[in-house]
Amino acid sequence: MARCDEGYLCKVCGDEVSRLIDSSLYLQYVIGWIPPEQLHLHPDIHLKCNPNLSQFIDAPEFFDQVFAEGSFDRRTLDSEFVAQRVQLITRGYMRLRELQRDRSLPIEYYPL
Repeated sequence: MARCDEGYLCKVCGDEVSRLIDSSLYLQYVIGWIPPEQLHLHPDIHLKCNPNLSQFIDAPEFFDQVFAEGSFDRRTLDSEFVAQRVQLITRGYMRLRELQRDRSLPIEYYPL
Protein backbone atom coordinates (compact mmCIF):
# COMPACT_ATOMS: atom_id res chain seq x y z
CA MET A 1 0.00 0.00 0.00
CA ALA A 2 2.97 2.32 0.42
CA ARG A 3 3.96 4.56 -2.44
CA CYS A 4 7.43 4.98 -0.89
CA ASP A 5 9.30 3.91 2.25
CA GLU A 6 7.17 6.28 4.35
CA GLY A 7 3.85 5.02 2.99
CA TYR A 8 0.81 7.20 2.63
CA LEU A 9 0.60 10.01 5.16
CA CYS A 10 -2.80 11.29 6.27
CA LYS A 11 -3.47 14.74 4.85
CA VAL A 12 -5.32 15.70 8.05
CA CYS A 13 -3.28 14.33 10.97
CA GLY A 14 0.06 13.58 9.28
CA ASP A 15 0.31 10.01 10.62
CA GLU A 16 0.87 7.06 8.33
CA VAL A 17 -2.22 5.37 6.89
CA SER A 18 -0.77 1.91 7.37
CA ARG A 19 -3.83 -0.32 7.01
CA LEU A 20 -6.09 -0.67 4.01
CA ILE A 21 -9.20 -0.60 6.22
CA ASP A 22 -8.23 2.86 7.51
CA SER A 23 -7.81 4.42 4.06
CA SER A 24 -10.38 6.79 2.60
CA LEU A 25 -8.33 6.84 -0.62
CA TYR A 26 -8.71 3.10 -1.15
CA LEU A 27 -12.35 3.18 -0.04
CA GLN A 28 -13.05 5.74 -2.76
CA TYR A 29 -11.15 3.58 -5.26
CA VAL A 30 -13.12 0.47 -4.27
CA ILE A 31 -16.47 2.24 -4.72
CA GLY A 32 -15.44 3.68 -8.08
CA TRP A 33 -14.91 7.33 -7.20
CA ILE A 34 -11.19 7.30 -8.05
CA PRO A 35 -9.86 5.54 -11.17
CA PRO A 36 -6.81 3.29 -10.67
CA GLU A 37 -4.53 5.47 -12.78
CA GLN A 38 -5.21 8.40 -10.44
CA LEU A 39 -4.55 6.68 -7.09
CA HIS A 40 -1.02 8.06 -6.90
CA LEU A 41 -2.30 11.60 -7.54
CA HIS A 42 -4.63 11.79 -4.53
CA PRO A 43 -3.64 12.25 -0.89
CA ASP A 44 -4.83 9.71 1.64
CA ILE A 45 -6.81 10.43 4.79
CA HIS A 46 -7.64 8.09 7.65
CA LEU A 47 -11.33 7.25 7.63
CA LYS A 48 -11.50 8.53 11.21
CA CYS A 49 -10.09 11.86 9.96
CA ASN A 50 -12.63 12.09 7.12
CA PRO A 51 -16.13 12.33 8.65
CA ASN A 52 -17.66 13.55 5.36
CA LEU A 53 -17.05 10.03 4.01
CA SER A 54 -16.95 7.81 7.11
CA GLN A 55 -20.29 9.03 8.50
CA PHE A 56 -21.89 6.84 5.82
CA ILE A 57 -20.28 3.60 7.06
CA ASP A 58 -22.84 1.53 8.93
CA ALA A 59 -20.95 -1.56 10.07
CA PRO A 60 -20.40 -2.95 13.56
CA GLU A 61 -16.71 -3.47 12.72
CA PHE A 62 -16.26 0.25 12.17
CA PHE A 63 -15.33 2.59 15.00
CA ASP A 64 -17.93 4.77 16.72
CA GLN A 65 -20.42 6.51 14.44
CA VAL A 66 -19.18 9.92 13.36
CA PHE A 67 -20.97 12.80 11.73
CA ALA A 68 -19.68 15.62 9.60
CA GLU A 69 -20.26 19.06 10.98
CA GLY A 70 -22.35 21.69 9.26
CA SER A 71 -24.10 21.35 5.92
CA PHE A 72 -22.65 17.91 5.17
CA ASP A 73 -23.94 16.19 8.32
CA ARG A 74 -25.86 13.17 7.06
CA ARG A 75 -28.63 13.86 9.59
CA THR A 76 -29.48 17.05 7.66
CA LEU A 77 -29.37 15.51 4.18
CA ASP A 78 -32.13 13.99 2.08
CA SER A 79 -32.98 10.55 3.50
CA GLU A 80 -32.98 8.82 0.10
CA PHE A 81 -29.54 10.26 -0.71
CA VAL A 82 -28.25 9.15 2.71
CA ALA A 83 -29.63 5.63 2.26
CA GLN A 84 -27.90 5.31 -1.12
CA ARG A 85 -24.61 6.62 0.28
CA VAL A 86 -24.78 4.34 3.32
CA GLN A 87 -25.40 1.32 1.11
CA LEU A 88 -22.53 2.09 -1.28
CA ILE A 89 -19.93 3.25 1.23
CA THR A 90 -20.69 0.47 3.72
CA ARG A 91 -20.32 -2.11 0.93
CA GLY A 92 -17.02 -0.49 0.01
CA TYR A 93 -15.81 -0.60 3.60
CA MET A 94 -16.75 -4.27 3.91
CA ARG A 95 -14.82 -4.91 0.68
CA LEU A 96 -11.76 -3.23 2.24
CA ARG A 97 -12.09 -5.58 5.21
CA GLU A 98 -12.12 -8.58 2.84
CA LEU A 99 -9.07 -7.24 1.02
CA GLN A 100 -7.24 -6.60 4.31
CA ARG A 101 -7.61 -10.29 5.20
CA ASP A 102 -6.43 -11.52 1.78
CA ARG A 103 -3.84 -9.23 0.21
CA SER A 104 -3.11 -11.65 -2.69
CA LEU A 105 -5.66 -10.08 -5.03
CA PRO A 106 -4.18 -7.69 -7.62
CA ILE A 107 -5.25 -4.05 -7.15
CA GLU A 108 -7.29 -3.97 -10.35
CA TYR A 109 -9.68 -6.46 -8.72
CA TYR A 110 -10.26 -4.34 -5.59
CA PRO A 111 -13.35 -2.41 -6.82
CA LEU A 112 -16.87 -3.61 -6.13
